Amino acid sequence: MVSVEQVKTLVENFLKDTDYELQTLEIDKDQNILVEVDRLGVVDVDFCADLNRYLVDQLGDKEDYALEVGSVSLTAPFKTKIQYQKNLGHDVELLTGEGKKLHGQLVSVDEDTFAVDVKNKKETQTLTFGYGDVKYIRYDLKV
Repeated sequence: MVSVEQVKTLVENFLKDTDYELQTLEIDKDQNILVEVDRLGVVDVDFCADLNRYLVDQLGDKEDYALEVGSVSLTAPFKTKIQYQKNLGHDVELLTGEGKKLHGQLVSVDEDTFAVDVKNKKETQTLTFGYGDVKYIRYDLKV
């Protein structure tokens, strides 16, 4: 049986001299393993494939588990500050702690807060939030 700690140690070892960061690591009861990585630049599919091969080599027989390695979904809520930094200047959707959904442009990110320019009918307002002050924030994919 594969453990979260075992996979986390392997992934962190593989990532240690790169600009990639582990974003998600999940293992369900059926031993389906999900590893998501991200970085400020574009996530290279070849890098993910190399990480996948490394994990299979280290974990052994692939019949004991299912492994998925990739980048964070474009529409998934942000989990780490690198995702905020990566989306600086982009349109975002957020749900405030009070349950109000807002759309705007992510204009600043610092250690404790981020700011979003929200347009209403007459003006643009810059709203600043602590990372824990919103229920979610994610890239606003306009179709």
